[in-house]
Amino acid sequence: MRDGSAGRAQRLDSLWPRQRPVVMGILNCTPDSFSDGGRHLDPEAAVRHGDRMLADGALIVDVGGESTRPGAAPVDAAEECRRILPVLGELRARRPEAVLSVDTSKPEVAAAALAAGADIVNDVTAGSAPGMLELVAGHGAAVVLMHMRGSPRTMQENVGYRHVVAEVHARLLARAEAAAAAGLPPHRIWLDPGIGFGKDDAGNLALLAALPELAAHGHPVLVGPSNKAFIGRLTGAPLTERLPGTLGALTPVIGLPRAVVRVHDPAAALQFFEIASRLAEVPA
Repeated sequence: MRDGSAGRAQRLDSLWPRQRPVVMGILNCTPDSFSDGGRHLDPEAAVRHGDRMLADGALIVDVGGESTRPGAAPVDAAEECRRILPVLGELRARRPEAVLSVDTSKPEVAAAALAAGADIVNDVTAGSAPGMLELVAGHGAAVVLMHMRGSPRTMQENVGYRHVVAEVHARLLARAEAAAAAGLPPHRIWLDPGIGFGKDDAGNLALLAALPELAAHGHPVLVGPSNKAFIGRLTGAPLTERLPGTLGALTPVIGLPRAVVRVHDPAAALQFFEIASRLAEVPA
């Protein structure tokens, strides 16, 4: 393994075992992300927000430089690196114990981010780019394999499935096999059903309800319903008022052995899990 792999392994291994789901805070260094685009484009503002989420109890900060909202236009690797590398580097210097993630599907961006201190590559294409899985394995990092049809620009054009849970899980398990073949151990391969990425509302709900089934395959699971449009469609809530719906969507991860939730408001998620988990532990 390369330099820094021992510290990376220590940070990743510190996530498990844990009685509560692990909270990953979202840090979008973009001008056009659907929920917080433009707020953290300035590196100093982004670092302050990342610091705040860690102080609020997030164990992971996920730094992204390219929006993956429906219809988003692609960003070249150089611009993506320009947006995220100063943020990752400063957060790593300030918070040597924190687990840092990079939200990218480009191997060249992932390589630069890993060199800057990232521990996880969160890939919406499930590691499809040539060399991505081998790169992550070579650094002793973890990978999030997310399910998505098409690209962010096209993913909502085809949201029909015959059996959405079976089809999504089968694709994720096939990508997990590819990751294992590239040298990644099972606990470094995280599976994300891609809520809101090429699914309709019924499909999103079915995949959320089936998270225990996905977790039963032995890999950590990650879910990211935070402020998504399906919550607005189901509840009528505007973008700025979807926190209650977000917390409701997180209910299926309670009690799962290795679960990660990707959210905009870590403090609220942690409070929700504290009460919900304590209720689940009360003897019948």
